[in-house]
Amino acid sequence: MFLISGIQQVGVGTENFTESWKWYAEMFQMNVKILEDDTIAERMLPYTGNSPQKRHACITINLQGGGGFEIWQYSERKPQPVPFTINIGDLGIFAMKIKCLNAEKFHHEIGSKYHKISALTTAPDGTKTFWIEDPWKNTFQVVEFPAVYRDMKRLSGGALGVLIGVTDIERSLTVYRDILGYDEIVYDQTGTFDDWSMMAGSSETYRRVLLTHSQPRKGAFSELLGKSYIELVVALDRQPRKIFEGRFWGDPGYIQLCMDVANMKELGIFCKEKGFPFTVDSCPGNVRFDMGDASGHFTYIEDPDGTLIEFVETHKIPVIKKLGWYINLQQRDAAKPLPRWLLGCLRWNKMKF
Repeated sequence: MFLISGIQQVGVGTENFTESWKWYAEMFQMNVKILEDDTIAERMLPYTGNSPQKRHACITINLQGGGGFEIWQYSERKPQPVPFTINIGDLGIFAMKIKCLNAEKFHHEIGSKYHKISALTTAPDGTKTFWIEDPWKNTFQVVEFPAVYRDMKRLSGGALGVLIGVTDIERSLTVYRDILGYDEIVYDQTGTFDDWSMMAGSSETYRRVLLTHSQPRKGAFSELLGKSYIELVVALDRQPRKIFEGRFWGDPGYIQLCMDVANMKELGIFCKEKGFPFTVDSCPGNVRFDMGDASGHFTYIEDPDGTLIEFVETHKIPVIKKLGWYINLQQRDAAKPLPRWLLGCLRWNKMKF
């Protein structure tokens, strides 16, 4: 049977790879490099104009826990920003959730060095929260979530989840509940919401459903990735726009939600049975796929509104590259978490800008 271990990363397309990574490292401590690759993306043809595209990409994490970022930029093609203002509930990933230990203290820390932040407020479930718009108009919801994988003496953790605009909650649950395992409803509310005040469309009416998983995740990276949430949002006062309509995967914005998995073959059978077959498969015929110094198997499905969900089965990642030290995940129990001391060694890959 397949395993889904949590949100491995959220893809962020950018027009300036280095500046984006530097900003996310400074603001959210996304500063531990898992991999970096500057080659040609040959296996995403359905989403890159049926043509291979050269790109520069990295996966970076915060060792305090949570999902990572995949920062991604076209190297030769000019990235195409979204040509309109993204409103709450537009179709696709319109915001990322970031965990923090203490919302009040982190709000003060961010506010002391950056101005595009909301007031400190509460989410519908009473959790302390605030919102940030980065210099490239990507929106982040910072959520108080006092759980730490490794104490790095900072307030921020990694990705806690995403907010996704959909047209029909019940139809979307076939993917997010039945396939991804987000089977617990934290809240299901309809109305206008004060915590969205800094975002475009905040005065309108929405249905928002926050999902999480009732059972702890299993897998090599499950303890690092931790508990996660997906919030589905329906715009009720207008027809939402598709965020990536007419653009390529990898263009600026949130390009995909990526889940860490084991046993991709069984997952593929299950997704097909549910009516959501893989649209991309990096390893047809079990051919190995390498990305920089890491290797694995990635696939994609689309939710009912076309939002891209990636699955990654990691085979090998570097711990300390110059010592030739790698973690081989194909030679161990897929359900067992990696030792904390071992993943803690990834701190030696901390980036300095």
